[in-house]
This record gives sequence, C-alpha cells and structure tokens, in this order.
Amino acid sequence: MPDVVVVGGGHNALVAAAYLARAGRSVLVLERRDAFGGAAVSERPFAGIDARVSRYAYLVSLFPRRIADDLGIPLDLRDRPVAAYAPVLRGGEAGGLLVETDASSPATAASFRALTGGGAEHAAFLEFGALFDRIAALFETFTEPLPTRDEARALLGDEAWRDLVERPLGETLDARFADGVVRGMVATDGLIGTFASLHDESLRQNRCFLYHVVGGRWRVPAGGMGAISDALERAAREAGAELRCGAEVVGIAPSGEVTWREGDNEHTVTAGHVLAGVAPAVLARLLGETPAAEPEGAQLKVNLLLDRLPALRSGADPRVAFAGTFRLHEDAGELEDAYAAAARGEVPERPPAELYCHTLTDPSIVDGARHTLTLFGLHAPARLFAGDDGAAARDTLVQRYLDGLDEHLSEPIRDCIATDADGRPCVEVRTPQDLERELALPGGDIFHGDLQWPWAEDGADRWGVATAHERILLCGAGARRGGGVSGVGGHNAAMSLLARA
Repeated sequence: MPDVVVVGGGHNALVAAAYLARAGRSVLVLERRDAFGGAAVSERPFAGIDARVSRYAYLVSLFPRRIADDLGIPLDLRDRPVAAYAPVLRGGEAGGLLVETDASSPATAASFRALTGGGAEHAAFLEFGALFDRIAALFETFTEPLPTRDEARALLGDEAWRDLVERPLGETLDARFADGVVRGMVATDGLIGTFASLHDESLRQNRCFLYHVVGGRWRVPAGGMGAISDALERAAREAGAELRCGAEVVGIAPSGEVTWREGDNEHTVTAGHVLAGVAPAVLARLLGETPAAEPEGAQLKVNLLLDRLPALRSGADPRVAFAGTFRLHEDAGELEDAYAAAARGEVPERPPAELYCHTLTDPSIVDGARHTLTLFGLHAPARLFAGDDGAAARDTLVQRYLDGLDEHLSEPIRDCIATDADGRPCVEVRTPQDLERELALPGGDIFHGDLQWPWAEDGADRWGVATAHERILLCGAGARRGGGVSGVGGHNAAMSLLARA
C-alpha cells in the first residue's frame, strides 16, 4: 500500500511527488493522459515541422526558485527585453505605446509622451509600479504557512491594500490614469482567464491581478514549458516515486481508496493520503459528491508559426514590438465593450488579445528562422463556444483577431503564416471546451476555479490545501495560492502532509 496516491500528473502533482518521495514516502502518481506535465507541456502540433510549442501554458512568473533548488531541477527562465507594446491608431496615424523591461527608461518615457502629450501618465505608471515592490514581499509567503489577513495587509501596505483588495480594479485605474490605452495595458493582468468587468464588485479581477503581478516579471522558460515538466518528472522518478500514465482515476473514497483504469483493467489501492492534482470540481465528482461550483474558462488560445515577423504600420521594429506582450484591442473601453458583448452571448467585434513571440527570447524551440506567435484571447468565456454554433463562434473570433492585427500591420498577417508538410496554415486553436476534453479542466478553467486571496480567511487550514476529508488534500491549481504554473500547490500539499508526521 503506498503512503500517498497523487491523482493527476501535472506539474504541481510532480512537485508534490518529488518532495514526498525525497522525504521517504512511497508515492504513486496516476495520470490519465499518455504523458506527464498537464498544461505545462511542449508539443509539435504542426505536421513535418520541428516547432516545440508551449501548447497550453506559456509564460512563468510564479515558480519559486526555492522549489527548483530544493528538487535540484534546472530552471532557466529568460527575461524578455520588452515588457509590452500596444499599437495605437489615432487620427489616422499609426503609433504605439512601448514599455521596456525597465519602465523608467528614456524610450518608455518618450513613448508615453508621444501617446499622451506629456509626462503625467508615465509618472503615474511608475508610481503604480512602485507598489509592486511591496507586493513581492507577499510572494515570499507562498511557500510558507498562510499569513493571516492582518499579516498580509501589513506586507502590502495600506495603499496597495486599498487599491488592490478593497475596491474594484477599474475604480483604482480610473483614479490613477487618464488614458484608456494606459489603463488597459495595466488592467489586463486582472482578466487573464477571468471573465469579469473591471468594475465587478466580486473583485474576481482584483484577485487575478494580484496573482499576475505578485511574482514579478513574466519570463520565457528556455526549451519551452515542457522543459520544466520534464525536469520535474525526472526529479520525481529519481526520488523513487512510481509514475503511471494512461491511468485514469474513476473513483476516490474518503478512506483513501483510489480506483483507476489502465486499458481494459481496473485497479484499486488504499493509501494513507490522496493528493488531488485535479480541479476541486473533478475531485468532487470522483468522490461521488456535487461540486460546490462549476468553473468556466474565459480564454481562446491560438498558436501560430510564422515564416517571418510582420512589419508594422507605425514603423516600430517587429523584433521589439513582439518581444514582450503585444496588446490587441486592449484600450480600457474596448475591454469593457468586449466583456459586455460576451456576457450577452455575442462574439465581440473587437476582441482583446495578447500576443507573445517566444522565439525572440528562446530561438531553440524552432528549427530554422521561423517564429512562434502565441495569441491569448481575453473575454472568451466557454459559453461562446457551446452548442451547435460553437465552432462558428470560434472561427469568427480567430478571424477577428487576425483582422484586428492587420489594422496595425503593413502586410497581412495571413501572408506571414507558415504552412505545414500537408500544405495547411500553421494555426492551432484551443477553446475552453478543448481544454476540458484534453486536460480535464472543468469548463476549460485554467485556474481550476475562482482564484482566492493568498491569505488565511479562518485560520483553520494553514497551507491552503485541505478538503472536507482528512486524508485528501488539494495539490493543484485549485489550492489556495495555486493558480498558474507555479508548483506552489504541489509544494504546499507536500509540506502539509509532512507536517502531520
């Protein structure tokens, strides 16, 4: 009988397995798919082309160096030379707002002046960014027992607490910035995979924003996202964990009994503890319970392979404009219009999206001079792609992204897209429904459900991984402080279990 069964083989599950096996626990990891890594994998989706695309997840900010050091894995996260570029058309003139990694740089200041006619917006941008130094102190607690609410407030300080925790993000940005492009550039960190108005009283957008800025700069994993999961898989195996793929868990009992299928055979084992790397809604169904909530993802991901980067109407160097986060239709007003349309069940006319060219930072993932271009669409809830009209909505949305991009280019983006060995355009689209089918993410929710504030609300669960059942813990993105590609859920589940010994 194993000490621990880990359900699911995503990167968080591998982190938990490696820690526990290194501590001398016998660990069995059961993964439904034929490979480990979950959403943090690199694959070759285009026939006959050696392009290793981070197919689902794509950037890393929250993976603590502490976890990499503890497990002895290489973690090569590379800084992008540019933070963001927002192309702008005003009065028939093409321009753009450039934000370098050092937002105080002369080029960034000049770009703000050209867009807004003065230096006030740049000063406000830098002032708001200074709050993030306080927020970074909160990130240091992510691999420790949960701070109390009062302790978290002391770390953030009164100004950051007011602006990020007590009032809607939209209200904060309206008070700080006059220009819609600047507000939108800041706001989108609160809308990644989260379907909400910037003024939503639930503050879902605030929690999403906090998670996206707490870890500092977003970096490109050298070798693609799969390089991280591959290293974690090796660490877990070398520590002695037993890893099985093609093993679909079909039932869990509060006693620690786990039933799974491999091929035509069904197996059952009872473990001392069960760690759930699956979403809480999936865990509930495996337990025969009704999920507390049904998550809904809110993104469309498009992976493109380009023969060349397109030229921009503004004259900006595409190797600069696409080196960071390229903002499409992300003026604050456009963000709110898109949310309202999608809430009505309509495909937005000007859908907001962010684009990333990873090969400008890590050319190793493509053989030759081609470039990958990842498009992550915002305000694209699963409801848009449901039913008989779902495929048409998906195709319409993709065409609107490409048409919107063309507004800022001096050559059509479609002319730059490579073709695969079968003569097909190298375009791969993933809806929330695809993520549910392929990764078992309910509703295609990349966070496994609504993100939670990263502090204890009641003091009962010191690590943020407890469930209603003593022998079952969360170890995935659905744990408090889980969220994105961080390994934090896996680390904290392991620490919680080891603290019980």
